[in-house]
Amino acid sequence: MDDKPIWEQIGSSFIHHYYQLFDTDRTQLGAIYIDASCLTWEGQQFQGKAAIVEKLTSLPFQKIRHSITSQDHQPTPDSCILTMVVGQLKADDDQVLGFHQTFLLKNLQGAWVCTNEVFRLSLHN
Repeated sequence: MDDKPIWEQIGSSFIHHYYQLFDTDRTQLGAIYIDASCLTWEGQQFQGKAAIVEKLTSLPFQKIRHSITSQDHQPTPDSCILTMVVGQLKADDDQVLGFHQTFLLKNLQGAWVCTNEVFRLSLHN
């Protein structure tokens, strides 16, 4: 039995599932969003399942691999889970880049969905 708090178990499972789908078949990510979900991707705003999936599937690379360095999960007062991920990604033949990604997870009718998400590459100008 896992001795981690339930929100850490759920958050960790979600992160594993999310990046597995992202790295193998981004078209399947629609299942984790709802029509009210919001995504901020490198400062660009997208709202709704269709707009989010369109953005994620139109990213300009053929293959990608995420490597998670750390992940943190917190319960919120309204029974959601706030999750922050730090890691590295490699897209096609590009150099390895660091990234930060934050998710707000909510349980709707027995399934955990992503209601809010923010993604930023770790670039220094």
